[in-house]
Amino acid sequence: MNRRIILASTSPRRKELLEKAGLVFEVIGSDYEEDMTLALAPLELAKHLSRGKADAVAKKYPDAIVIGADTFVTYGDMLLGKPHTPERAKEMLGMLSGCMHTVITGFTIINKKNGIRISEAVGSAVFFKGLSGQEINDYVATGEPLDKAGAYTIQGVGKTLVDHIEGDYDNVVGLPVAAVLEVLKHFA
Repeated sequence: MNRRIILASTSPRRKELLEKAGLVFEVIGSDYEEDMTLALAPLELAKHLSRGKADAVAKKYPDAIVIGADTFVTYGDMLLGKPHTPERAKEMLGMLSGCMHTVITGFTIINKKNGIRISEAVGSAVFFKGLSGQEINDYVATGEPLDKAGAYTIQGVGKTLVDHIEGDYDNVVGLPVAAVLEVLKHFA
């Protein structure tokens, strides 16, 4: 693929996943303001937010293929984004302790030049171990969960909280690479 590819995300995890897959691309962060309160089903919300991020960058780079993505956690009927505070992180981890939740990543790939825009969403089930209050406090004290959807990261210290997953590991990290590469074939 000779076209310029832009990842509309400053997430180091997404960047690393695409690099490992051998994709040549640039990183240009999106200034799209995501709204997690929209009345959409989780998979549709993930696609909607990823479209917003991709569109914001594609407007500035109409000759490029732009990849936007958004990841969040669903638990029951709740959406869990980034906790931002230690208190909220402890609350989220307490909810997830001993339970299953779903990590959803929506992604959109846009080529404004030829009008192609494809959005998909992937869900992976994550099963947490039962966590003690001390384990939660110790993990939150690392600072790792504050800017991570669902208050943990599976590829960091947070992997110790996880019993097992069902689905795409890369999706839980932040981008379902196999699905992205499959969709990119439509842009060649």
